[in-house]
Amino acid sequence: MHLTDVQHDRARGVLLGTAVGDALGAGYEFGYPTPERTIAMIGGGTFDWAPGEWTDDTSMALCVARALEQGGDVDDIAAHFRDWFAQNPPDVGNQTRLVLSRPTRDGADMTAVAASLSGRTGGNGSLMRTAPVALAYLDDPAGCRDAAARISALTHSDPRAGQACQLWSHAIRYAVLNSTYDGVTEFLDDADPDVCDFWQPLIHQAQEGEPDDFPNNGWVVHALQTAWWAIHRSADSDRPLPAALESCVRAGGDTDTTAAIAGGLLGARWGASAVPSDWRDIVHGYPGFRADDLDRITSNIIAAKDIS
Repeated sequence: MHLTDVQHDRARGVLLGTAVGDALGAGYEFGYPTPERTIAMIGGGTFDWAPGEWTDDTSMALCVARALEQGGDVDDIAAHFRDWFAQNPPDVGNQTRLVLSRPTRDGADMTAVAASLSGRTGGNGSLMRTAPVALAYLDDPAGCRDAAARISALTHSDPRAGQACQLWSHAIRYAVLNSTYDGVTEFLDDADPDVCDFWQPLIHQAQEGEPDDFPNNGWVVHALQTAWWAIHRSADSDRPLPAALESCVRAGGDTDTTAAIAGGLLGARWGASAVPSDWRDIVHGYPGFRADDLDRITSNIIAAKDIS
């Protein structure tokens, strides 16, 4: 589809916003920064990241994005996941590790392994990588929601994880096209009653509450709430994109992931041009990419066919 220059800037903001949020939060993961502490791309943290280096959040998002760039399907995404995991990355979510540690031939195999897991299967690991899906389905809202659920299910069988990915991908798609966050409301208006009944009060709680109301942001539900809280809380800021990402970090916990989740939607709303230049200059990570590579992949995804 043809995008205006402004829409294309917002599309470029999706991957870049994910990456800078991830890299900003990496140095504070599992911590709770005090109000006096300056938030910056310091690196370090649990896995000793380099300043500006993104984590597994963006690396997995790029596995999705690179398959979409090539017009691939879920089998190609699964293959990119396996290739990334074979590099022995320092940070892999527990649920994702369980799935990728098992040999699989294709997307169906990987989905079946994920579905066979018992216990808690609603981590935030599929939501953190869902942003690129929106770029492949800018002209197809139903296809966007379907693809988000199928890609989520490769590693996360919990239906709430799939719903979160559908909601967030739909909102990102809407923001790229329309420059508002109204895609969240549109998704809930069109969703099945049980989906709306579950998520509507949680979205309201995120808008009205504080991070202490949703503290377990390793869980997909609280991760989405933390990201939405930060976006909503920073909407009137002079620089809403960096302000919201800093708020995600200050909320503590899984800081790289909540900021990556928020960053995809923030970038879709405000565009790549809203990302501070010093963040853009330093951000980097697997597989040896920088910001210009994210721009290239974005343009190629928009030009590629939808996944099947």
